[in-house]
Amino acid sequence: MAMAPRGRTARDSSGAGAAVIGATGGAGVGGVAFSPLTAVRTELGLVAALLAAAGLAWWSTAERMAGMDAGPGTALGSVGWFTGVWATMMAAMMLPSLAPTAALFAALVRRELSRVLLFAGGYLLVWTVAGVGAYGVFELGRSLFAGSLAWGGGGRPLAAGVLAVAALYQLTPLKRAFLLRCRSPLRFLERSWQSTRPAALVMGLRNGGWCIGCSWALMAALFALGVMSLTWMALIAVLVALEKVGPWRRGARLATAGVLLVLAAAILAAPHEIPGFVVPGSPASPQMMKSMG
Repeated sequence: MAMAPRGRTARDSSGAGAAVIGATGGAGVGGVAFSPLTAVRTELGLVAALLAAAGLAWWSTAERMAGMDAGPGTALGSVGWFTGVWATMMAAMMLPSLAPTAALFAALVRRELSRVLLFAGGYLLVWTVAGVGAYGVFELGRSLFAGSLAWGGGGRPLAAGVLAVAALYQLTPLKRAFLLRCRSPLRFLERSWQSTRPAALVMGLRNGGWCIGCSWALMAALFALGVMSLTWMALIAVLVALEKVGPWRRGARLATAGVLLVLAAAILAAPHEIPGFVVPGSPASPQMMKSMG
C-alpha cells in the first residue's frame, strides 16, 4: 500500500493506526506529528536497545580481535570467519547512526517489533554483503599482487592513495546526494513506504544501500588503516555518526575529508608517528594469535 500524499492519512493495513505525513514534512502516528528528532525522543526504548546492541557488538568485536595484527594488509582469514566478524563490526559501527531512522520507522508502524527487526536486519544484511564483496576484492589483490603490495613496496603508497580517494569522495556531488538521503529518513520512508512485513525488509535493504553509497569510501579507508583495529573502527564510526546525525552536514563532511587527507600525508611522511597506527613489520605489529579458519 502506497503512503498517502502529504497532508493526507494512510491507514496501516495491520490496523495498528494511521500514519500521517503532514504538509510540513513531519511524520505522525494517530494524528500526532513526528519529526526524526521527536521520533527519537518518543522511541527512547528502541534507541537505547540499538545502542545496547552496538555496545555488545563492540565488546564481541574486541574479544574476537584480541591478539590480532591491527595493521593494514592484515590477512582476513576464511570467508566464513570474516563474514561473522564483519557483520558484528557493522552492528557496532552503524547501529548508532541508524537509530533516528529506525525510531521514525518504529513510530510509523506503531512499534510492531517484527517489522522493526526486519527493517534493521535488512540494513545490516546489505552491509554484510558489501563486506563479503570487499573481502573478495582484498583477497584477489593479495593473490595477484602480493609481492608488489608489501608495505616496503607498493603497500604504503596504496594505503595513502586509498585515504586520499576517500577524502576526495567527500567533496563530490554523489556523496552529497547519498548523505542527504541518509540524513532525511522521513523523505526516504515516505517515498518507499509499504505496510507489509516483506516491505519492511525491502525498506531496510534500500536504506542500507543509500548508506553504502554514502560511506563506502570511509570503509575503504578502514581497510587502508587496519580493518582489524579497534582504534580505526572507532574513528570511522565517529566520522560516520557526525555526518549522518550531527548538526552540521557540510562541516562534518569537510572535516572528514580533512582528517583523511592528513592521515594520507602522514602515512607517506611519518607512519610511525601516527597514534594508533600499526606499521606492518614493526615491533608493534604482533603476529596473529587466534585462528581465523
